[in-house]
Amino acid sequence: MAPIVLHALPGNESRSEALAQALAGRGLAAASRPCMLHRFPDGETRVTVATDPAVSGSEAVVVCTLDRPDAKLMPLLLAAAVLRDLGARRVGLVAPYLPYLRQDARFLPGEAISAPVFAQALSARFDWLLCVDPHLHRIPALDRIYTLRAHVAHAAPLLAEWVARNVEQPLVIGPDRESAQWAGALSERIGAPLVLVDKTRLGDRAVRVRLPDLAPWAGRTPVLVDDVISTGRTLVAVLEQLRQRGSPPPVCVAAHGLCAGDALPALQAAGAQRVVCTNSVAHACTPIDLTPLLADAVVAALAA
Repeated sequence: MAPIVLHALPGNESRSEALAQALAGRGLAAASRPCMLHRFPDGETRVTVATDPAVSGSEAVVVCTLDRPDAKLMPLLLAAAVLRDLGARRVGLVAPYLPYLRQDARFLPGEAISAPVFAQALSARFDWLLCVDPHLHRIPALDRIYTLRAHVAHAAPLLAEWVARNVEQPLVIGPDRESAQWAGALSERIGAPLVLVDKTRLGDRAVRVRLPDLAPWAGRTPVLVDDVISTGRTLVAVLEQLRQRGSPPPVCVAAHGLCAGDALPALQAAGAQRVVCTNSVAHACTPIDLTPLLADAVVAALAA
C-alpha cells in the first residue's frame, strides 16, 4: 500500500495524530501533518499542505470534522485541490461529523435543498469519504446523493459498551421517532428495554413531547439516546417530563455532541446526571474515543 499521509485542517491536529498512530499500530506507514491556513484581509483563504513526506504517490487523507461547516468548506476544497495537484494517488476525507443532511427535502416554498448541494461539492474533490452515523432519514444511504465512495462507521457498539459499563438497569429512550435507529441499536446490544417518545417540532428551539407509560420499568435509569445533540431542546423536554414523573436521574448519550449555545447547561439544569458523546467534535461532555473505530474504517476505505 502507498504511504498514508493525514493532512489535518486546524482544530483536527490531535485527532489526526491519534489516527496516524492507530494506523501505524496496524502495520501501515502513516504520518500526520497540519494544513496551514492564512486569512487575507479581504476574507479569502490560502491553504498550504505539508510536502514532507512527499504528497506525490501517497494516499492523502484530509482530516476535518465538519461541525459549523460553512467556514470550513472552502479551506477543505482547497486542501483537496492542492493535494491532487501535487500528485496524490487518491484524496480521501475523514469527517467524523458530516453536516447538511437535515434539509433533504423542500419543506416550505422557495427553500434550497442543501443536502445534495453539499454532497456534490465534496464529491467533486474527494475520492472517498468516511463519517460516523450520518443524520439520514428520508435519504436511505449516502450514495444516493454522494458520487464518491462513502464509508459509514457506527458508534453504537462504543456507546453500548459505555452504557453497559456505567448504568445499572438502563431503560433506553428514543427522544423521538427519528431516533429509533440509534436507540434501537443500543438497546439491542445491551439487552435493555426500549421506548420511543412522540415529538412535535414547533421551531428550531421549541418542541412538544409525549412520553408513553413507563410504569412497567419503574426504577430503571432512563438512558436517552440520539445521534446528535444540537440545541438539546428535545432532550430537555423529555428530561423535564421524566423529572415530573419522579424517575431516577437520566443519562443522555449521543454519537455527536454539537451542543450549540447553552445546550449542555440546559440539559444539566433539566436533570441529566451525565451527558456522554463521542469525540467526533470538541465538546465538554464525557468523551468516547472514536480513534480505533476510525482507524479500522480507514483501513477498509483504502483497501476498497
